[in-house]
Amino acid sequence: MSTSIAIGPFAQIISMNGLPLKGALRDEQLEVIEHGAMILKNGRVGAVGEATAIRSKAKTEGLFWYELEKPLVAIPGLVDAHTHICFAGSRARDYAARSGGKTYLEIAQAGGGIWDTVQRTRAASEEALTASMLDRLARLLRSGVTTVEVKSGYALTVEGELKMLRAIQAAGQKSLVDVIPTCLPAHIVPRDFAGTAMEYVMYLLTEFFPIVQQEQLAKRADIFIEAEAFDLVEARHYLSTLRQAGFDLTVHADQFSTGGSQVAIDCGARSADHLEASGEMEVQALAQSEVIPVALPGASLGLGCAFTPGRRLLDAGASLAIASDWNPGSAPMGDLLTCASIFGMAEKLSLPEVLAGITFRAAAALGLQQRGRLIEGQIADITAFETTDYREIFYHQGQLRPAAVWKSGQLISEASA
Repeated sequence: MSTSIAIGPFAQIISMNGLPLKGALRDEQLEVIEHGAMILKNGRVGAVGEATAIRSKAKTEGLFWYELEKPLVAIPGLVDAHTHICFAGSRARDYAARSGGKTYLEIAQAGGGIWDTVQRTRAASEEALTASMLDRLARLLRSGVTTVEVKSGYALTVEGELKMLRAIQAAGQKSLVDVIPTCLPAHIVPRDFAGTAMEYVMYLLTEFFPIVQQEQLAKRADIFIEAEAFDLVEARHYLSTLRQAGFDLTVHADQFSTGGSQVAIDCGARSADHLEASGEMEVQALAQSEVIPVALPGASLGLGCAFTPGRRLLDAGASLAIASDWNPGSAPMGDLLTCASIFGMAEKLSLPEVLAGITFRAAAALGLQQRGRLIEGQIADITAFETTDYREIFYHQGQLRPAAVWKSGQLISEASA
């Protein structure tokens, strides 16, 4: 395919142009370009507008016109800003126990929980982890996700976590999906670590992260702040040290108890993820900060617990990203569009708010400014659905699947284009 091409006509193009990073969004703020078209140049969006005008511009510039034969609605490629898709094994037994009324603690005491996945992931080879992750990345691409964050955190030893990050890097190099790696060795304190939680934190800071930087395996770090994981003091030391070392930060915060979101704010994290337990004080503090709240409705559905207070966060003036949290334990579904559609209805979000949460606001949570909108200069990641009305995408709650996906201007999936 030529590095410069014009594509159209789309029934609608949802550009996300002009929408702010923070705060509530109304339906009338959404730019909907009817009978639109785009020029794609060297992996970027060159122009967007009404099809007749774009066709004329393309002819003047001598560009090939790619004619769409069926009605498609184009939105920016989806960004899943929080996943754990590098893992081995299954936790179907945990899911059945939870569904039957067992608590998280009871399941863990019976040999399930994160530790079960840790044991299986430790036993898996780097090659096996890479292969299974590639399968999951292919599924994400088919569902319209063009950028995904992937965490380590299921090995909890220096060599095991490095193995995970190397597998994540290898899968990212082989996949068309852009993979953003995040270090999460501070997921829980491993049962076989002979020391305190703070001693484990110091072990990671001195033995693990220097190798991560030396091998350039990741630029982001995460920690799980909860009673069964790491407390506020341990988390502050971990995060402040890593920020000084040049890492971008994100935090598993306020999932079951509060306090983590304030640590995220104080330590300058890009995002605070989960927030199901956040109250009014946490909502207001997040709204007054530059931290991007990331809702993880997949975990709420998988655990049968409350959703992140998305409506209250937006009304308070905060940003809001939405991610799948795809993981083998609490969020096994792993379908971003389904998660976002259900969450939007549960929290009474406008469709522009849902769309923003899985495109440019999710990209911002990863520190990425050049994707998530279909406007001139942005990376040409496009997900298109066979319909004439963008509202159908969410009406079907994830069951209307993408008909075509373009990654950096290249058509990589073509079901109906």
